[in-house]
Amino acid sequence: MVKSGQSSFRRILLSRILLLSVPVLLLGEYVTYRKARSSLLETARQNLTESAVRKGDSIHASLESLQANLLTASESVILHASSAQASQTYIEQLAQRLPTKVQCVQLTDVQTTAIIASTCGNQPLSAEILQMWQQQGSFAPGTGSGVHIKTVLSPTPSGESAPPVSQNDPSYFDQLKLVLSAPVYLDQSNPLAVNNSGMPDYALTIRSTLGQRASDRRIEPGSLTGYTVVIDQDGTILEHGNDLSRVGRNIQDEVEANRLESIVRNALQNRQDFLHLFNFDQEGMELLSGYTAIPSPLSTGEERKWVILAVTPLDNALAGLKDIQQVLVTLILGLLAANFLATLYLTRDLALPIEKLQDYAMNIQCRATTERVPHNLSIREFNRLAEALDSMVERLKAWAEELETAWKEAKTANQLKNEFLATISHELRTPLNAILGCIRLVRDDCCDNRDEEIEFLQRADDAAIHLLNIINDILDISKIEAGTLSVVMERVDAKRLIKEAIDLQQSAIQQKGLQLEFQEDSQSITLEADPAKLKQALLNLLGNAIKFTDTGRITISTRIEGLSEGQSFNNSDSRNGSIQPHLVISVQDTGIGIARDQQQKLFQPFVMVDGSRTRPKGGTGLGLAISRNLIELMGGMIRLDSKGIGQGTTVEVVLPILNSSPSIPVALESKTPKEQNR
Repeated sequence: MVKSGQSSFRRILLSRILLLSVPVLLLGEYVTYRKARSSLLETARQNLTESAVRKGDSIHASLESLQANLLTASESVILHASSAQASQTYIEQLAQRLPTKVQCVQLTDVQTTAIIASTCGNQPLSAEILQMWQQQGSFAPGTGSGVHIKTVLSPTPSGESAPPVSQNDPSYFDQLKLVLSAPVYLDQSNPLAVNNSGMPDYALTIRSTLGQRASDRRIEPGSLTGYTVVIDQDGTILEHGNDLSRVGRNIQDEVEANRLESIVRNALQNRQDFLHLFNFDQEGMELLSGYTAIPSPLSTGEERKWVILAVTPLDNALAGLKDIQQVLVTLILGLLAANFLATLYLTRDLALPIEKLQDYAMNIQCRATTERVPHNLSIREFNRLAEALDSMVERLKAWAEELETAWKEAKTANQLKNEFLATISHELRTPLNAILGCIRLVRDDCCDNRDEEIEFLQRADDAAIHLLNIINDILDISKIEAGTLSVVMERVDAKRLIKEAIDLQQSAIQQKGLQLEFQEDSQSITLEADPAKLKQALLNLLGNAIKFTDTGRITISTRIEGLSEGQSFNNSDSRNGSIQPHLVISVQDTGIGIARDQQQKLFQPFVMVDGSRTRPKGGTGLGLAISRNLIELMGGMIRLDSKGIGQGTTVEVVLPILNSSPSIPVALESKTPKEQNR
């Protein structure tokens, strides 16, 4: 069952990949957008700077052309003829021939300030220039070309008469209005002939516009030429291509005073660059401006410069960014969709092996399943994981089978323990009842004579000895299982021990009417063993033969043989490659026999072929187990063989024969069942 707060591997993988990839895509799009914006700004910077240079060159070239034309016109013969009508006709034709836009042309007498001819009324264009010509003797022209130039900063400059041009005429609002004046000398061969000061007779003056026309001030979207702003070196704004109200103002009065001063300072140092401006056009509008500087043409008596700006709104410079934004939005949507589909495909490929392994792990709890671990996964690590899982499952199955077998064995052992407890209680109760019965008969004086008392006491003694033997067997098997039973090895005569065991069982053999055959070897056999423990083992084997044989015979024989193939003993002589001979003591009966599948179980403690309390034969089931452990402690082994039920049983004790060299008795401790299996 899926717990709350948990999610599938596929969903987690999908969310993690999207969580990482989507911000990367968005960041890439943002970086691309910023790069495109920077590229557009760089392009605008270069174009505006070049545009400012071109505008400056254009203004400078127009001024030079206008000055040259004016000087040429001032030397015309017509002006020297002193005919007012001819001069008027000439200046009217001159106004039409000049390459720049001329608003007014006047011919003025310098001494009397009288207007000889004019195309714009009888008001002088510039009284300041007339004063400059009157002071020619002490004033050096600023340009060195003999032409005086002044600017007109407003339609009605202070101290001057308004020009006779209607304000409805769009040319009235053209900016960068200049007044240019050239001297006219009546006696061209000697300019100083008229007066000693060198003052000219007449002044030919024109008023012209070099700035943009009002109709040309509109900036097309995407255009990077910008409108023109001209600033004098002293900070006076001579032209503003988009705001007439700023003409004549000083940049110190502007909100952007610091930036404008920085532009003027850089331009005067011959730096060509661009700068962002705010509040120099419409309030809140960000502008880009490129700038340069040209020599000032004004007659001021000192060298000055004009700063030429090419200004355009930032939105105009970034007009192409909207198209780029649309492309980027379309691109990012497409990339997000493609990334989502690719992530779905990727997470499916990565999660599918995990899901297969999960399905297998969930189904493996059903033992009946025949499904195997998938091994055809496309990822090497998952294939290794599948192999490890398959190996683990196989080991778990093997361990489960071992546990099941151990559980069955434990269950069987527990059943055998229960049967043993029931059997041993029965076996202990029988001699105890006999002892109690015989003693009470003697105590209650129920016997007729002394011989009968002795007989009952003898029966009680026999029953007590039988009870003691049972208790000794239990103690011996406990010591064997605890690993504390020990044997004392010494030289013994094997035939003597066999005869003593036969003598002890002779009465029981006679009581059952069995035949006993002892086939002894004529050769004397000496063993190294614990005589008491070996005798106990022989008595157990002989007692079992008598107990389970009702009719027939019991045959006891001895023989000497080498070590059988596949068997080993700790005292085998391997120094010269020979095998030490062993004594085989065989006890064969014609009794009830043992089934082949039950033969190995008889050597386990508490195990009997018939474990029921109603079995015809008594016993605790410890005899063979004790005998086997005692013989193994002495370096030997016990073999049992029976052809089946009713075909008798043969039990053989195999012990190594002592070498001719004397031996010293050695005490050997018994081994636990785990140590015996090593």
